Amino acid sequence: MTTTLPHDGPAVARAAGRPHARTGAGQLARLWRGRADDAPWVRPVFLGLLLVTALLYLYDLSASGYANSFYSAAAQAGSESWKAFFFGSSDAANSITVDKPPAALWPMALSVRLFGLGSWQILVPEVLMGVATVAVVYAAVRRRFTPAAGLIAGAVLAVTPVAALMFRFNNPDALLTVLMTVTVYCVLRALEGARTKWLLWAGVAIGFAFLTKTLQAFLILPPLALVYVVCAPTTLRRRLGQLALAGLAVIVSAGWWVAIVELWPASSRPYIGGSQNNSFLELTFGYNGLGRINGNETGSVGGGGGGGGRGGGGWGETGIDRMFSSTIGGQISWLLPAALLLLVVGLVVTWRAKRTDTARAAFLVWGGSLLMTAGIFSFMAGIFHEYYTVALAPYIAALVGMGATVLWEERTKLLGSAALGGTVAVTAYWSYTLLGRSSDYLPWLRWAVLIGGLAAAVGLLFVGRVGRQMALGAAALGIAASLAGPVAYSLTTVSEGHAGSIVTAGPASMRGGPGGGGMRGGGGPGGMGARMPAPGQQGQQGQQGGPGGGMGQPPNGGQPGQSQGRTGQGAPGQGAPGRGQMPGGFPGQGERGMGGGMGGLLGGANVNAEVEAKLKQNAGDYTWVAAAIGSQNAASYQLATEKPVMAIGGFNGSDPSPTLAQFKQYVTAGKIHYFIAGGGQGGGPGGGPGGNSSSSITTWIEANFTKVTVDGTTLYDLTAKK
Repeated sequence: MTTTLPHDGPAVARAAGRPHARTGAGQLARLWRGRADDAPWVRPVFLGLLLVTALLYLYDLSASGYANSFYSAAAQAGSESWKAFFFGSSDAANSITVDKPPAALWPMALSVRLFGLGSWQILVPEVLMGVATVAVVYAAVRRRFTPAAGLIAGAVLAVTPVAALMFRFNNPDALLTVLMTVTVYCVLRALEGARTKWLLWAGVAIGFAFLTKTLQAFLILPPLALVYVVCAPTTLRRRLGQLALAGLAVIVSAGWWVAIVELWPASSRPYIGGSQNNSFLELTFGYNGLGRINGNETGSVGGGGGGGGRGGGGWGETGIDRMFSSTIGGQISWLLPAALLLLVVGLVVTWRAKRTDTARAAFLVWGGSLLMTAGIFSFMAGIFHEYYTVALAPYIAALVGMGATVLWEERTKLLGSAALGGTVAVTAYWSYTLLGRSSDYLPWLRWAVLIGGLAAAVGLLFVGRVGRQMALGAAALGIAASLAGPVAYSLTTVSEGHAGSIVTAGPASMRGGPGGGGMRGGGGPGGMGARMPAPGQQGQQGQQGGPGGGMGQPPNGGQPGQSQGRTGQGAPGQGAPGRGQMPGGFPGQGERGMGGGMGGLLGGANVNAEVEAKLKQNAGDYTWVAAAIGSQNAASYQLATEKPVMAIGGFNGSDPSPTLAQFKQYVTAGKIHYFIAGGGQGGGPGGGPGGNSSSSITTWIEANFTKVTVDGTTLYDLTAKK
């Protein structure tokens, strides 16, 4: 198959609107009109896509409260202290950092500093990142292909369930995804004319992606570098030199922060959360790096282990089919088979093109990024959660948009129409399969998708021999059948609140079990959690859970984002792995406003009004109004009081910070008012050396200080010895 793909040279794009560019009215007209060679409907439809995406992601946003209170508390701390802002500290008194670099916290912290603490102030920046990602995908695809290709790509991204989840949630993945997409866009711009400037910008984007989620940012570097060195329209020597400069840009844009942290005296900065030796480099190459690949993660929850093959330890089976598994498939894989098929089609169609052909380069860049990232995700034996797959969404969307329109150009040829119809048929069948995994979720939809998709596939087989209206009708039916499943899952996702450390998209019946999900919120099998209350509203109590997890109570009388209650009656390991349990037998966590797992380790704690009032008493006399084991536990109290709460042991309660000797010094100096009993993992399963520190601190406090019970919460007054 051969085709003539539309080529929109940079000169055409630059020329559009140039006579009026100097006036405000001219700029506004160009914004609305778009490119000179676009049909009049293109730009309004594109802006409409962005508007619909924004409205979808903003819908009932405050239902998630503070979402992941671990990061929300760090954002609150950063809004109070520029030092906490820079380091990514969990509290404004700078006891310990989160277990990631701080870039993802900066937009949230600035928002809270400007507009105050609240659910919308935390989550709207994530929504804006989602809208920006859709815009960048459109721009990248449209630049070389048709407007329809860009619009299809943008729409596919917008309605991918895991994207609808994570662009309404405050984990680092939202910023990481937009930065990775910007990187691909910059590389594609560089490939147009061997432009060093765009390669440097790509390096800067990768650098800040590293400051968002460390080594995950580097997953796409091998395919991007390889495509550039092969396809860029300049000499090999210049290509290699440009890549060296781009690498330098990565080092500078990521390394400035790393250098400051490593050179800063440890005694005057917060402890590096997630590390065992107070080193960001150790965190990068250990817990957040190679440990994610081989499963050897000191201090992690439940451990990885397992190695390659069908292993995976507590984080589900690894293997080539992991992205299609029972828990991950509904998050990301709706159009993954189509993307892979269309990648092959795109390479076949452009096979005879010259070395520097930008259409083939686009397929290689997006396809290489998809295959590299999905491959690592499929075989990594360490900590892996379903929501990580949001990183794949832009790559899948771009391949679908480009490939579908390339095949449309080939529709008059038998192989072209057969490939087009076959892709729709495969997509419809896979959607039918995914929808069938939740038999009680819109049972009519799976049959409608299958029948509609197969009918469209048959119509597309003859699309080159029928009239234009019939051809467009078959194409529209194929698009509708292909997107119906992910649209339904996305609408379900945005209609419910999500909170805790581990969240998933789609209907509740699809959550849990092995495959990378880890812990699920609320009760065990059959349990249903509470909806997260909006600020100032009373949350509704969830239904009773089954083994391994329980229902939650309203958090803090309606304070947003606090996890609701503690785990239920089931003993660890009881019952099948499901929404209440992680494979390996740990109780469930606080997703969707449900009970906090492992004593508040993953979902925080219920902070009632009496405890909040007690912690606020004379708060100005103390550096920390309280200390608690585990960052999620501490975050709940910090968000309720807006005062620093020390997270002993960091996120897992397993970091050696502070040591018992340091904690005693803080207490002697009168810096900590209360210790809140209960909380994180400490020296439990998977804990690192720091678990002993947490346990030692707890034992020392219990032996020396007076216990006070306030409405079911146990406090120790560290100013009153026995």
